[in-house]
Amino acid sequence: MAASEENSALFPIFILTLMALPLVPYTIVKLCRAATKKATNINCQCSVCFHSGKYRKSIFKRISNFSTYSNLTLVLLWIVMAVLVYYIKHISTEIQMFEPFSILGVETGASDSEIKKAYRRLSILYHPDKNPDPEAHKYFVDYISKAYQALTDPVSRENFEKYGHPDGRQGLQMGIALPQFLLNIDGASGGIMLIGIVGVCIILPLTIAVIYLSRSSKYTGNFVMHQTIYAYYHFMKPSLAPSKVMDVFIRAAEYMEIPVRRTDEESLQKLFVLVRSELNLDPRNIRQEQAKFWKQHPALVKNELLIQAHLTRETAALSPSLQHDFKQILALAPRLLEELMKMAIIPRTPQGHGWLRPAIGVVELSQSIIQAVPLSARKAAGGSSEGYGPFLQLPHFTESVIKKISRKKVRTLQDLLDMKPQEREELLTKVAGFSANESQDVETVIEMMPSISIDITCETEGEEGIQEGDIVTMHAWITLHRGNGLIGALPHAPYFPLEKEENFWLLLADSLSNDVWISQKVNFVDEATAIIAASKAIQELKEGSGASANEINVAVKEAIDRVKAGSRLVMSKFQVPAEGNYNLTSYCLCDSWIGCDAKSSIKLKVLRRSRVGTRGMVGADELPALDDGGDEVEEEDEYDDDYESEYSEDDEDFKGKEANEAVANGSAHVRGDSSSSDGSGSEDN
Repeated sequence: MAASEENSALFPIFILTLMALPLVPYTIVKLCRAATKKATNINCQCSVCFHSGKYRKSIFKRISNFSTYSNLTLVLLWIVMAVLVYYIKHISTEIQMFEPFSILGVETGASDSEIKKAYRRLSILYHPDKNPDPEAHKYFVDYISKAYQALTDPVSRENFEKYGHPDGRQGLQMGIALPQFLLNIDGASGGIMLIGIVGVCIILPLTIAVIYLSRSSKYTGNFVMHQTIYAYYHFMKPSLAPSKVMDVFIRAAEYMEIPVRRTDEESLQKLFVLVRSELNLDPRNIRQEQAKFWKQHPALVKNELLIQAHLTRETAALSPSLQHDFKQILALAPRLLEELMKMAIIPRTPQGHGWLRPAIGVVELSQSIIQAVPLSARKAAGGSSEGYGPFLQLPHFTESVIKKISRKKVRTLQDLLDMKPQEREELLTKVAGFSANESQDVETVIEMMPSISIDITCETEGEEGIQEGDIVTMHAWITLHRGNGLIGALPHAPYFPLEKEENFWLLLADSLSNDVWISQKVNFVDEATAIIAASKAIQELKEGSGASANEINVAVKEAIDRVKAGSRLVMSKFQVPAEGNYNLTSYCLCDSWIGCDAKSSIKLKVLRRSRVGTRGMVGADELPALDDGGDEVEEEDEYDDDYESEYSEDDEDFKGKEANEAVANGSAHVRGDSSSSDGSGSEDN
């Protein structure tokens, strides 16, 4: 009986130990990470972003940031541990060991007379004839009488002094730290234990498996629904114009599940009037076009109107219910746009190439959504091939302000960026009518805008010239610079209600054939991951070339220093196509800023195979779904920051340029610089 009571009392200690073993070190690691986390502000500090409230550190914001599933679970577990500690210390039944000397209140080794005196004294207090209390009777019989007998009987006393028990040497007793009711298998306790075993060992794992399988059958690893992937893949076309990308984007299954309420009809009608000019309706048949628009699926109509309301900054007219749906649409937008981009650059052609035109359209749509700029504002107008859209991402800029500064021959964003700060301030205050604070806001945002340079090298290791079927290794160092010195940062986006990291897409494409040969996503926020990736890539490259350990260490150190200075390494191997000249263009496109993209022209020449065998041939499953090849590369002195699309017309023709220098040892090298751009990590597609 005493053993079972002891086992039951040890159960809370057993549970406390199991919880403390993983919880304590995990908490220490989490606190250390929080203490060493950099406190640098990477978000925009202009007054417009401040008043948007997105980055304001109010008490509710701090609680909201802390109230993640991970943190709340951690706090709950510590509360449970505190309750267990309190229970163990104050509530659990104390297990009393049988110690005759202590029970009688005499010292160990006391004489018989002292033992008898103590027994008589306790008998007066606890004997049933003297004390009618049942508890006193029980204590007298179970403890006092047994203790007196153990110490007055010579054999019992000798056993106790030798072995700690009146009955002599005791065998080893084993127990299990479970509650007492679970150890009584008879009656109801047996059923409770059976239910517990079935629940923990069978029902719980099955429930978790069902939930996981049902979720995995509906969502991908990026938390995008499979139906969305199917829709994007089906509706993506190689000649999809940027203006039509919106029609594909709004077909996401996540958006289609947003309820369409009858009460929203009136608000949507008013919203339609406000954004009608952005809906690509033919003005010659406006009535038919409007009727056709409203005949679409109600969810498609609602989704497009809400997105267009965001682009035109007309969200103040939304009803409370539409405001909720609007925020849900924007919260899902970055994830869905990234998936839409993958559907554009996924290998489609027999050579494993993606499509350039829809990829550019997806990036343009992403830029417009993040900056809340209408797509129509990016059409060539007023002597600018990029339209006035890039200006609208600057604080306090409106169409009237853009017209005023255009009279001073500032017609593009690059014209404004090329000015000295003093000249820019004078232009904004005297011509545009800005106050000193408004002018400072513009300067703050300009310092946040990324400027990018690209250093690309293509090599055929150990061979001279590039021939059909060769495997070419491409190294691309993408370097980012900002006026404020930051590397990773959050873009100025006061109209986008959520925090959004900058991402960049590096594309190597043939604009004439609309083929994307290489595509990788780059991010500048996670420096630690970029260091690990660059170190590993450089080390493997040097080891493959037979470099010494010292040379490898030097190369890795140089790569780490470049990453810390704001560069990211992108490496890819690809098999060159058939013989011929290929006029390729490398794009570095930012998904958050308008006008901060970089591009450069590369002319590659693939020769007819003359070597014996096929050197370096690999299977299709080993290729990153991209092909490239080249023997000659031309370097342009100046590159336009704009890329070909419906909204930004590129008047330059890279096809007619000639290479400036010959390529030796089968390598091609090009450097591309842009006045503003981005780059980062890497993620093959």
